Amino acid sequence: MAQSRSWVAATVIALGMVAGSAILANSLIEFRAMERVVQVKGLSEREVAADTVIWPIKFNDVDNNLTTLVANVERKNEQIQAFLKLQGFSQKEISVAVPQIVDRQAGYYDPNANQMRYTASSTVTVYSSNVDLVHQAMAKLLELSKTGIAIAGQDYDSKPEFIFSGLNELKPDMIAEATRNAREVATKFAADSDSKLGKIKTASQGQFSITDRDSNTPYIKKVRVVATVDYYLSD
Repeated sequence: MAQSRSWVAATVIALGMVAGSAILANSLIEFRAMERVVQVKGLSEREVAADTVIWPIKFNDVDNNLTTLVANVERKNEQIQAFLKLQGFSQKEISVAVPQIVDRQAGYYDPNANQMRYTASSTVTVYSSNVDLVHQAMAKLLELSKTGIAIAGQDYDSKPEFIFSGLNELKPDMIAEATRNAREVATKFAADSDSKLGKIKTASQGQFSITDRDSNTPYIKKVRVVATVDYYLSD
C-alpha cells in the first residue's frame, strides 16, 4: 500500500514537472516574441555658412642687424593694421602677436652661412563675425605685397579658420528629423518582414559633427548627426 502511494506521488510530481516545463517553455517563447527588435539609424544633415572667421596674416623678414629687423617688423605690422582698418575692420577685431626672432648664429651650426643672421616672423590676426568683409579683404591682400610685405599665405599656421557657432539653434530640429528618418526606415523594414512596428525600446543620439563641405569652400560647413533607435516588432 505504501509503495502504491509512493508511486502515485512520484507520478504526480513528474507530471507536474512536465507541465511546468511546458508552461516555462511557452513563456520563454512569448517573451522572446515580445523581444523582437529592429535597430535603425536616422541621419540629419545641414549645410550652413560660417559665422566667425579667424584670419592670421603672417609675414617673414630677415636682416643682419637686429635693431633694423625689429623696426622693419613693427613698421610692417602697422601697415597691415592700417590696411585692415581701411577695409572696415575695427581695432577690437585686430590683434598683433609677439614677433618670433631667430639668431642663426646663436649656438648652432648653420650650413647656409651666407644668409642673413636674423630671421623674424610676425602675425596680425583678424577675429571677426563679418565673413563677407573678410572675403573682400582677402581678395585685396595683394596690395600689401606692393608695399614690400611678403605674406606667408601657404604656411599651415596662416590659413584662415572659419567657424560655425549656431549649433544649439539647429539641434532640436535636426534631432527630430533624424528620429523621423529612423522611424521611416523601421516602418519599411516592418512592412517588408510582414511585421508591425511597435514602440521604441531604446534610443540614442550620436555626436554632432561640423566639417568643411569641401576643401575649396571652408566657409560652408556641413552639420551632421545620427540617431540610433531600437523598435519592438510584432506580428
